[in-house]
Amino acid sequence: MSKSLGLLFAVVSMLLLLGTAISIDYNGWLASGLAVLSFAVIGWGFSLKARIAKKGPIQQR
Repeated sequence: MSKSLGLLFAVVSMLLLLGTAISIDYNGWLASGLAVLSFAVIGWGFSLKARIAKKGPIQQR
């Protein structure tokens, strides 16, 4: 996985987890929805990384 794609997944995951933490105080349904969405994004990132690694070696500079 390229560095920029990894950074994108990290930033999006952190923002979703931050939104989950903030929304716990306001609305439980929103917090649970954001938690599920954040786990889905994290899982998608791991599966994408595995698929890219399976295709071939990553060319790094």
